[in-house]
Amino acid sequence: MHNYGENPALSYNQYLKVRELIDLQQPLSEPESHDELLFIIIHQTYELWFKQVLHELDASIGWMNEGRKFRVNHSLKAATAIEKVIVSQIHILETMAQIGFLEFRDKLNPASGFQSMQFRELEFVSGAKDERILKFFEFDEYAHERLTRRFNEPSLADAFWKLLESEGFSVGESEDRLSSVGEILGHPEKYPELFVMQDLLIDHDENISLWRYHHVLMVERMLGMKKGTGGSDGAGYLRTTLDKKFFPELWEARTHLELS
Repeated sequence: MHNYGENPALSYNQYLKVRELIDLQQPLSEPESHDELLFIIIHQTYELWFKQVLHELDASIGWMNEGRKFRVNHSLKAATAIEKVIVSQIHILETMAQIGFLEFRDKLNPASGFQSMQFRELEFVSGAKDERILKFFEFDEYAHERLTRRFNEPSLADAFWKLLESEGFSVGESEDRLSSVGEILGHPEKYPELFVMQDLLIDHDENISLWRYHHVLMVERMLGMKKGTGGSDGAGYLRTTLDKKFFPELWEARTHLELS
């Protein structure tokens, strides 16, 4: 057994690849803009968090398929906790000076946050699948292959309805789903794990909606209504995404809930 700090077999830096990690930030501006490092680190951190959220959502789908409701809720709690961090993280970007952002923004063209493969995977795996997104990624073989697989696989929403069906609920039509969710909402003590699960799915949906909204505000605060670097309408385009819902029946069921 090694004494602490004496010829360790594996060090903290080695395990976490710290040397490689801190070499991944490579600003493009010349002379280097002070704020560009922050911009890169924030977005690389997003991608790491997206990787972990996808890991938890994939696990949730697997647990749902096996009927392991406790494990589903455990993974969903992890995903939603991370998403709350992601939402708050946006506001760190607002510490950049607007003029400082402009010092390097043109260097990003035509790259855009729209091209975040993992965020699109997150949308697809949650149930919001848009074939137009696949066409947008045709230029990137790696991303297109991953997104095509996600597009063709059952989503988190699919797995949830399949789980409810295995639990004896009717999920064939939209009205059946609304009624089934209403039953769970109306009798939480009868269906405790399913009640927690649908609430965590709502949390997931809400967190991503909050991320979109805070992202819009951050973009408007930094850039006003300038065009996006990828050619989109910038904040104008982002506002068109605010009404997306992964689990519309879960939201609508609240409207129809009544005391029995």
